[in-house]
Amino acid sequence: MQFLFDFFPIFLFFIVYKFAGIFMATAAAIVASVLQLAFVWWRKRRVEKMLLFTTLIIVVLGSLTLIFHNESFIKWKPTVINWLFALVFFASQWVGKKNLSERMLSQNIHLPAAIWKKLNNSWSAFFFLTGAANLYVAFHYSTEIWVNFKLFGILGLTLIFVILQALYLSKHMKESS
Repeated sequence: MQFLFDFFPIFLFFIVYKFAGIFMATAAAIVASVLQLAFVWWRKRRVEKMLLFTTLIIVVLGSLTLIFHNESFIKWKPTVINWLFALVFFASQWVGKKNLSERMLSQNIHLPAAIWKKLNNSWSAFFFLTGAANLYVAFHYSTEIWVNFKLFGILGLTLIFVILQALYLSKHMKESS
């Protein structure tokens, strides 16, 4: 259920796009993101930084899309988010004693320091490459193909990457046990 809640603006964007085009879809995604943020604040009286950040990006780039009636701005959104995630993962190895991957997962799994570094760097590279792939599709193919890639392609690539990461980690978890 959390998955559906988290991806609600993306799913709504996709559905509205199919019936009303890119500009209505962008407006729907902005409204859905703001409502999602407000709902989380109302329920928990706090908001995760990632949700706040992604909402800010959709509001800014989505608003520019609507103001200038130029779909290029909204097409940059996945790249901006992915590249900033890549930067955060990459920079995290120099902030504190643990990189971001280790901070997020070390409560559940135990790995050697070298594996934590490889895991963290692989996520950084994945986010960078995903952002680059988004730009390539956004500006070399039709908007229709980009919308489908944004939902199915990026989601599919992420799922495949997570599975590959799990297989890689399972090998090292057995060794470190």
